[in-house]
Amino acid sequence: MNERSAEMAQSAKAADTAAPEERTQSTGVYIYGLVPEDVEVSSDARGIGDESGEIKLVRHGEIAALVSEIPLDRPLGTPDDLFRHEALLDATAAEVPVLPLRFGSVMTSAEAVVDELLTPHHDEFRSALEELEGRAEYVVKGRYVERTLFQEVLSELPEAARLREEIKGKPEELTRDARIQLGELVNQAVAAKREADTQTLVEVVAPLAVFTVIREPSHEQDAVHVALLMETDRQGELEEAVNEFTDRWADRVEMRVLGPLAPYDFITARTTQE
Repeated sequence: MNERSAEMAQSAKAADTAAPEERTQSTGVYIYGLVPEDVEVSSDARGIGDESGEIKLVRHGEIAALVSEIPLDRPLGTPDDLFRHEALLDATAAEVPVLPLRFGSVMTSAEAVVDELLTPHHDEFRSALEELEGRAEYVVKGRYVERTLFQEVLSELPEAARLREEIKGKPEELTRDARIQLGELVNQAVAAKREADTQTLVEVVAPLAVFTVIREPSHEQDAVHVALLMETDRQGELEEAVNEFTDRWADRVEMRVLGPLAPYDFITARTTQE
């Protein structure tokens, strides 16, 4: 993916630099992402805001921005706002290429979107969208079954089993040190299992993808958390591969596939980590 294009897309968040006291208008233009110019917006598409703002396209050349009007005195950042932002982009990614913009990207007007975002970076955005044609992000998540995981650790680590017996049935205040030691052993064992299981999964699913990103765990019992940029017509192959792991890791890891999604891990996350 063209990293320069991603950086340009990120700049939209800072494009509206006027101080609040200098604004005389009551509404602004919220930008969700960028798409090819020939895309049509569904009549029932809705964005963020109390009234679920109508989604429109701001076109320039061969690209366009997905936008909706929002009141400037309304603070952004509620869970519902983020959900609607992502839901719109994911629904779009299922149909057409989309470059997602970071949550909270606002400009003063449609003219500003054209003049400050689309015009200066038209060619970069067009090239990035061409790269995404027929592709979307998929996320493979696996979470350890807690009871099975703990049994594995106890059977593999005699010291953990000993500490478990030491604290069994005893007051917490009298076994604090042993509980801390046991917790540390379990955490280290889970981290090692996660690394090994992730590598096993990646060896199978990475050949199906254009790019692969290993995500940080979002939960202490996460077994695998992998993002893939893939051709959408290979979704069936990915699901088949994950189903094999579901069978292999039955009663040990609960597996699921999310997607198609907007390519967040291959656009937004890359630039925010630099």
